[in-house]
Amino acid sequence: MQRGKIAFGKINLSLTATDSKASGNAGAGTSMGFKKIDKEQMQRKVEEISGDLESQNLKEIMGITSFGRKAAKIFDINEQIAKAKEAAPTHTQITNAELSKDNALEVEEDDDSEIIGPLPTIALSNSQPTKDEERDEGSGDEESDEDELDLFKSIPNTHEVKMQHGNKAILALAGDPAGARLASGSIDYDMCFWDFAGMDSSMRSFRTLQPCDNYPIRGLQYSITGDVILVISGNAQAKVLDRDGFEKMECVKGDQYISDMSQTKGHTAQLTAGCWHPFTKEEFLTAALDGTLRIWKGLRNKEQNTVIKTRAQGGLKTSASSCGYNRDATLIAAGCIDGSLQTWDTRKMFVNTTHCVRGAHQKNCEITSVMFSYLGHLIATRSNDETMKLWELRYLKEPLHTWSNLFSRYDTTDCCFSPDDRLLVTGESLSKSQQQANIYFYNVQTFDEVKRIPVTDSHIIKTLWHPKLNQLFVGCGNGVIKCYYDERRSFRGAKLCVVKTYRKKKHAEIMGVSQIITPHALPMFRQEKSRSSRKKVEKERLDPVKSHRPDLPITSGQGGRVASSGGTLSSYVIRNLGLSKRVDDDQDPREAILKYAKEAEENPYWIAPAYKKTQPKPVFSEPVDPNEEQNEPSLKKAKKE
Repeated sequence: MQRGKIAFGKINLSLTATDSKASGNAGAGTSMGFKKIDKEQMQRKVEEISGDLESQNLKEIMGITSFGRKAAKIFDINEQIAKAKEAAPTHTQITNAELSKDNALEVEEDDDSEIIGPLPTIALSNSQPTKDEERDEGSGDEESDEDELDLFKSIPNTHEVKMQHGNKAILALAGDPAGARLASGSIDYDMCFWDFAGMDSSMRSFRTLQPCDNYPIRGLQYSITGDVILVISGNAQAKVLDRDGFEKMECVKGDQYISDMSQTKGHTAQLTAGCWHPFTKEEFLTAALDGTLRIWKGLRNKEQNTVIKTRAQGGLKTSASSCGYNRDATLIAAGCIDGSLQTWDTRKMFVNTTHCVRGAHQKNCEITSVMFSYLGHLIATRSNDETMKLWELRYLKEPLHTWSNLFSRYDTTDCCFSPDDRLLVTGESLSKSQQQANIYFYNVQTFDEVKRIPVTDSHIIKTLWHPKLNQLFVGCGNGVIKCYYDERRSFRGAKLCVVKTYRKKKHAEIMGVSQIITPHALPMFRQEKSRSSRKKVEKERLDPVKSHRPDLPITSGQGGRVASSGGTLSSYVIRNLGLSKRVDDDQDPREAILKYAKEAEENPYWIAPAYKKTQPKPVFSEPVDPNEEQNEPSLKKAKKE
């Protein structure tokens, strides 16, 4: 059965934009049918209708006449400043309000003119400064003086300790991250290990070795974990030692007949500097006079991972005299012999430099140290041109400040930041006109000299401010390491050694005097045989009385010294009392008793004195002699009937 179409009169239902336009033009008597629409359009329309209904209901419930979004206001800055001047209270109103504390200033304005937040600085700048503000300005100078005083007190130099490495200049100094040990290297090829927990007041190193044969030790650094040490020597091969000085790795030496240094497996010339990666284990960086920086990864893999070439002004080869990572290992900085400061980004290829300052220091004067601050935004460079400069990473074209008249003779003279990055520390070499070399402390913000400390009558090469111990170690040119610490602000380290007294060890004496042996001489003319103190001590050791030997431990049982003779008290009594006067088993017990009868009769002690008057006379049967004849008949048993 076919059904016809259903149509509605005077009903116009439109759900699309075209239908709405048509319905607006159509008359009241026109009629239209349903049209096909998309599901998305239907859903959108339903959401709009439901939203309008909800908003209408909410307005009725809350009693709000105008509910919806308001147009954004347009603010005029000049108008706002003028209103702020009018609304701002005067100084007299503020003082009166503070004195009375009863009435508060109330400014009632329209909603459109209300200002929320602090007043603009332009409005307040026109007013004259009050007495309170002048007092605050005067207190600013006092605060700066207090900051200088705090910096002065933060330097740990109330006490000092001296450690003797040798007689030659100390070129390298390193402390492990935990602050338990210190390692020092010298120009006399020796490397010393210092253990603060094991040293006494004599401050002697517990181990001295020559890790690189007859090459001076130019650089030392502990890894981030403190279990291995990187050794940079005058050789072309860097070494990695463990905490006790045993070799774990030696870098490969490159082929010196290859002109392209990127094709060699290692350095071909003398090493100048090296450092560990800040947080990646078993990764370190080395610099050498062959014009390259090399990154090594892994102790088992002895080949380098990356080769970085340093270039001079015209693209020629130049050598790096110092290098270092920043704290987050995103930059590698190198100070070159041509006086340039070059940096590379580790997240990119090492083809081009990220920063390059050609005239950082004087040409042909080694940049002996490149040190990043702990926050990483400052770089300090020390050079043999008697200057030290401070740089800002965001603007490396010019230094922030330059300190001059810092004489330096060694190409390993360094500088360091304080743990709070407020001070910059460096030492100087001793010139002919000076009597003592000094350590200089400079303020990083004001660039003023905070303090200088006279150290020794020799050169100052290395400075190490340990952040965990808060102690300052200084390596000198006469083989002396001086440690400066504060009694209150420093922790462990050299403070552990000072309180321990030094005990002199007894050395074995050896007598080398010849003796004349006379066996038949009289006793008064005999010469006693001389014995060494070692044999005498060994003999006294065997003597239990002289050596104060304690009681031997018990072998069985329990209960103190009683157990040495048995496990119980009865066994002790039996062994020590009963068996001390042992009676033979073959002896007649009657004879054993009667042998004390004469002694008991002459010297009565126990029973006889008490019963002396009433004691009957004892009668004992006498033994029968078998040889005598017996007249009495022998007794016979009666027969039973």
